[in-house]
Amino acid sequence: MACKFYLHKNKGRKVESGHPWIFTDEIEEYDGEYTNGDIVEVYNFRRDFLGKGYINDVSKIAIRILTRDINEEIDEDFFKRRLSDAWEYRKKVIDTSSCRFVFGEADFLPGLTIDKFEDYYVIQSLALGIDKYKDIIVKILVEEYGAKGVYERSDASVRELEGMEQTKGFLTEPFDTMVQIVENGVKYYVDIENGQKTGFFLDQKENRAAIQKICKDAEVLDCFTHTGSFALNAGIAGARSVLGIDISQHAVDFATRNAELNGLSNTVKFECHNAFDVLTEWSKAGRKFDVVILDPPAFTKSRESVKGATRGYKDINLRGLKMVKSGGFFITCSCSHFMKEDLFRQTIADAAKDAKRTLRQVEFRTQAPDHPILWNSDESYYLKFIIFQVI
Repeated sequence: MACKFYLHKNKGRKVESGHPWIFTDEIEEYDGEYTNGDIVEVYNFRRDFLGKGYINDVSKIAIRILTRDINEEIDEDFFKRRLSDAWEYRKKVIDTSSCRFVFGEADFLPGLTIDKFEDYYVIQSLALGIDKYKDIIVKILVEEYGAKGVYERSDASVRELEGMEQTKGFLTEPFDTMVQIVENGVKYYVDIENGQKTGFFLDQKENRAAIQKICKDAEVLDCFTHTGSFALNAGIAGARSVLGIDISQHAVDFATRNAELNGLSNTVKFECHNAFDVLTEWSKAGRKFDVVILDPPAFTKSRESVKGATRGYKDINLRGLKMVKSGGFFITCSCSHFMKEDLFRQTIADAAKDAKRTLRQVEFRTQAPDHPILWNSDESYYLKFIIFQVI
């Protein structure tokens, strides 16, 4: 018999609306015994069944709902169905040669991320309940989806909030973790062992393609270039020259290798700079580009740091806007969930006002559809991406 949890009156309204999280302070009482990681049943104060999910009382998110069907067992067949649903969806909406196979809550598997890089898969587990099923998930990936290898990148600090250690390593026989993929006609090396997150930011796939049309014959500056992805899309689209900058020399070296892989070494160059400093320096020197791209890391990962992050976003956008030739294009993004869309737009508007530039929006985009936005779970919406013409 599964342990039963009952919520306080006037609590759990988000859960009743489809959100998968139940916080510790929403629970009034429980009936039965449990071990963290177990599947438990959740009821509201009227004793109406809400769902089944895994428990971890170490975390502020005490229970994460996996199913709303009281008769659905959480077993190998359950994960086969969930993975099949995720895969069938992605085959309809995106190129699946490399893609996000499972996007946690938005695929009704809270705490689980699976990224596919050709025939190799990377798993990230951010919750104790998912850890218990890792072997089953790997088995399904090998048997049903032809995985040649599976690697774990559960080395995110949020695991510590769940009372778990960070971990990474092979979940199948070892393989060469430097994988080569092709996206939008661009070839990349992907370091799934030591690259950021799971090795590559798949969420910008269609946004990278979107910049190609404005980069032909242009002089392009790509800030926070990381593996060089935006810079290389500009290069393959026929840019006259592309400069990618990053504060990490390792990133610059890696991006340079990716340029060589695509035969773009003469057009696409990379240099190690702090974007905040060098944009000020170059702006004062009168240096300008036809296209300026800003793809910074998340400046905020919590509500408490939004104010400081807003200053950071305004500052970098102000500096970037000053670098764009009149009539040129400015591409800016935020990958922080806590930097809400309205606030991001207002911050860019404030930066444009201070820079004395007029913005004409070309496109507003979000994350690629293999990172679907679940309207019942606003945490799944995080990426804002805007292309402007600058007057």
